[in-house]
Amino acid sequence: MNLTVFAVTFGIIFLAELPDKTALAALMLGTRYRASYVFAGLAAAMAVQVGLALVAGSLLALLPHRWVEGVAGALFLVGAVMLLMHKDEDEEHGGRKPVANSFWKVAGASFLVVAVAEFGDLTQIMTANLAAKYAEPLAVGLGAWLALCSVGGLAVLGGRKLLEHVPMKAIIRVAAAAMLVLSAISIAEAVTG
Repeated sequence: MNLTVFAVTFGIIFLAELPDKTALAALMLGTRYRASYVFAGLAAAMAVQVGLALVAGSLLALLPHRWVEGVAGALFLVGAVMLLMHKDEDEEHGGRKPVANSFWKVAGASFLVVAVAEFGDLTQIMTANLAAKYAEPLAVGLGAWLALCSVGGLAVLGGRKLLEHVPMKAIIRVAAAAMLVLSAISIAEAVTG
């Protein structure tokens, strides 16, 4: 394994993933569920996404941009509505803990959210491009996966710390607003091409 390629990939993917929507999703999941369960789903989803990037390579760049943005916009809109509906449900029941707190439910939900959010994402396309450029799939794959997991882990832990200082109601409202903004941006990009 080429350590230089690994380090370059890790650095590029880590920096590109920091402001990404996946970090927001991981942060929100981390405020609601056990961090280790969320991280397990996140790490598995990232492994699948990196694997797809390595295998698909340049084919990912050929996906119609409008379709990817349209689906992402719709999913963000659904996510925002679900957050707002879940908030009301918590208020009615005195802020009780979520029912779906088993490992498989939380890890599975985390896997699905992250896998969908990362599909066709900039970091996935960058991983495919790095794999094609360096012809070092192990170094690129491991570097990308560890970078994605690092950012996700920071977001999950940040979600736990955030909950200690900010009420859940405020977190849900801010996350729903952010998802509505991301939905609008994605849908606008899908329409304008």
